[in-house]
Amino acid sequence: MHNQIRTLAAFTGITALAVGLTACGTASDPASSGSGDDASKPLVVAASPTPHADILTYVKDNLAEKAGLKLEVKEFTDYVLPNTATQDGQVDANYFQHKPYLDDFNKKNKTTIVPVVNVHLEPLGLYSQKLKTLKDIKPGQTVAVPNDTTNEGRALKLLADNGLISLKAGVGAGAKLSDITDKKGLEFKELEAATIPRALSDVDAAVINGNYAIEAKLTPAEDALALEKAEGNPYANFLAVKDGNEDDPRVTKLAELLNSPEVKKYIEDTYKGSVVPAFGAAK
Repeated sequence: MHNQIRTLAAFTGITALAVGLTACGTASDPASSGSGDDASKPLVVAASPTPHADILTYVKDNLAEKAGLKLEVKEFTDYVLPNTATQDGQVDANYFQHKPYLDDFNKKNKTTIVPVVNVHLEPLGLYSQKLKTLKDIKPGQTVAVPNDTTNEGRALKLLADNGLISLKAGVGAGAKLSDITDKKGLEFKELEAATIPRALSDVDAAVINGNYAIEAKLTPAEDALALEKAEGNPYANFLAVKDGNEDDPRVTKLAELLNSPEVKKYIEDTYKGSVVPAFGAAK
């Protein structure tokens, strides 16, 4: 189920069994989250498992204690619950999304989530279990793309940039299938982003978000037929909070740690180009 999560305990690092959001006492207990008034309370952060929760766990295990921060990480496997839980105060912050997605989410759901600090970029990639190069993609083949508004637009731009389709001029990140002016004989299947890696064998090719590719044991820098370029990319993933909580001292402290030289080195050493830092070399 998409609303399953697993909690990384703040101090022990022990992974609890996945439980439903509504059943998780620590997520809904106001004593553990939703209040920025007590800097001694754990900061509860919702995150996608990879690489977001991995990066947060590195911070928790290696940097947080020295900085005087108690950090608790809750893993979510979808792109909706982290924002609704942050809005409702069930968690204090989240780390899983980019700005175009957040802007679209806030508009559609009347939420007031705001970015705090950019951390990393996950290049979107085109993958296939059946084809070896872009030249192998032929008319009549099926390509899966994410079905959420911004990631679908991002996927279509990747395909257009690599000559596989043509798009209406100026559609940008909001591109939809209806904005394709030339499909070049391709068929498209819209799927929830998290499910696309499991469907890879059922289609000829698929555009997969970087975090889901890594979870599926794909190496974007090596396995992708085409990969987004990092330079000038607007899709950096960031730490986010409900509007008004940006100055919570725990949030400020975590933001500093996430932009530290240690985290930059961790991202570069761990992901080797499949995930790249979205901040400067030193703070």
